[in-house]
Amino acid sequence: MRIGKIFCAAAVFALLLPGCRKAAEENVFTIRNENGMTATFCTAGGRLMRLEVPAKDGSLRNVVWGCPDAAACVADKDYRQCIVGRYGNRIAGGRFDLDGFTYQLSVNEGENHLHGGKAGFDKKTWTLQPLSDCSLLMTYLSPDGEEGYPGNLDLSVLCTLTDRNELVLQYAAVTDAPTVLNPTLHAWFNLHGDGKGLTTSHILKINADGYTPVDAQLIPTGEIAPVGGTAFDFRDGKPLTTEFDHNFVLRGAPGEPALELYEPSTGILLKVYTEQPGLQLYSGRPDCGVVLETQHFPDSPNHPAFPPTVLRPGETYVQNTIYHFETL
Repeated sequence: MRIGKIFCAAAVFALLLPGCRKAAEENVFTIRNENGMTATFCTAGGRLMRLEVPAKDGSLRNVVWGCPDAAACVADKDYRQCIVGRYGNRIAGGRFDLDGFTYQLSVNEGENHLHGGKAGFDKKTWTLQPLSDCSLLMTYLSPDGEEGYPGNLDLSVLCTLTDRNELVLQYAAVTDAPTVLNPTLHAWFNLHGDGKGLTTSHILKINADGYTPVDAQLIPTGEIAPVGGTAFDFRDGKPLTTEFDHNFVLRGAPGEPALELYEPSTGILLKVYTEQPGLQLYSGRPDCGVVLETQHFPDSPNHPAFPPTVLRPGETYVQNTIYHFETL
């Protein structure tokens, strides 16, 4: 179940299964495990429409703020459970320099670029290919120049439900020109069940000793500040009663979850494992859910001291994120 023991097979499946490029007649697909847990995906934005997990009373709860049907997925403007990119989160001014060239991206949040721009991955039609009852492959080819990004980018996300009640997302990508890349699932979680209660009762623990302070436009200043003695200190766990829209700098210790989210009334505990260096926490809409995005830091292309996000030809981008559910 730990990240290091999971083989990132998305790129391999993309190569071995040419049928995954054929347009599917269906646009909604469900996978399931032996415990009754199900995950339903849509081709519109590669969205996770529903994720039903066991609660302590024996019922199944849909713990994500997803879209009720495919039409709602197409019309969605709240990034509900979609894959965002090429660059999840913000890039200041929609500009970055790479190899001596300045690239201007589309801007869609004031003067800044957010979650891939005006027509990012969330607004694209993905190809979904079921592989088994418990797994499917999502693929998207982003053409050179899309939203201002250089290079043709071939991205796949292998989605698997294990019998340990884990949803595993395995990302893989290749490019034919240098580009920047930071895809993630824009995941809204409500462990009461969708529409069943406020996330202010959730207990959140984040294994992060630092965070990236931001300016008035939520662009990082470039500093990494300690969480100790601040409202950003979630290391021991506490109720999620304050509004945040910030990136946390994860410890990245082997075998350690990036975060734990617990709802006492349902007994549902979520542990998220990731290889990514950061986690974006957004808690401004507790009636809808809390957003937990595993990611590289916002605006990294403009901060050389942040972990790099450049992907070059001949390299393969791979990363895994695991959403592990238990009941207490």
